[in-house]
Amino acid sequence: MLKIGHFQLENNVILAPMAGITDAPFRELCTQFGAGLTVSEMVASNPVLRHHPRTLLRAEHSENAGLRSVQILGTNSYDLAQAARFNVENGAQIIDINMGCPAKKVCSVAAGSALLRDENLVKHILDAVVNAVNVPVTLKIRTGWDVENKNALTIAKIAEDSGISALTIHGRTRACKFEGFAEYETIKQVKQTVKIPIIANGDIDSPEKARFVLNETGADAIMIGRAAQGNPWLFAQILHFLKNGTYLNLPTKNEIYRILTLHLENLYSFYGSNLGVRLARKHISWYFRHVENIDLELKTQINQTLEPAKQLTFVQLALQ
Repeated sequence: MLKIGHFQLENNVILAPMAGITDAPFRELCTQFGAGLTVSEMVASNPVLRHHPRTLLRAEHSENAGLRSVQILGTNSYDLAQAARFNVENGAQIIDINMGCPAKKVCSVAAGSALLRDENLVKHILDAVVNAVNVPVTLKIRTGWDVENKNALTIAKIAEDSGISALTIHGRTRACKFEGFAEYETIKQVKQTVKIPIIANGDIDSPEKARFVLNETGADAIMIGRAAQGNPWLFAQILHFLKNGTYLNLPTKNEIYRILTLHLENLYSFYGSNLGVRLARKHISWYFRHVENIDLELKTQINQTLEPAKQLTFVQLALQ
């Protein structure tokens, strides 16, 4: 079992923070399916944005979603430390620092994985945030900026010395974005070198892959990202396979309808009707990947309607 600071997780299968996806409704659903920890969308440390309604929504947690882990993003050590304090005061039990996001708009301002190019700044940020709060601080990184500049091992040592409680490594460089295949040798090397818990991330999309990555890297835990989109039951499938070596049945169309309806209703409640309906569209599309022969006209109606009741009706018709 993975321990982060003084918190004992129920298991070692974690939901990755994903911008625009891991909001409170989705984190709640993944927790219900067994995720041992879920992490919020990244929250900007810019003090101008700190009290913006959308910023506050990103860090909001359901009472039933387990430990409250909030990911913060930025480049200024003082702002990041203040953001960590602010979120702890608002209920965060774990602070996660984003040094892994490869998005151009993030890296263009030297945030996310761009920080890996400045190891001195990494140390200043980690020291500042760890010293600012009395809760565990975790860090998420990539293997480096590009293939010629892989420095995950150096960053891991800095993290350990700074008091980071757990380190997540995505098995790609920033330059790789999400292309090609994740590699796990770097994660294995880091695990063999430092003593803090290591969480492996990247291309883990099945029970078999989860077991392979745990065995290959020796990591203490795995983190599931894109594979969980429209597929929250993946956590239950992985946990069952790791424990028993057997497979759970895939959800039936009726079960997918029940799960999706619950998800949609929580989105409408959390965001309000107008925004909830719009944000629901991408989630519906991801769920539909697991169902054959969805009517194209119904897909169009789902994406065009602005009313929750109509969207639910079209989803029901599509899944009959």
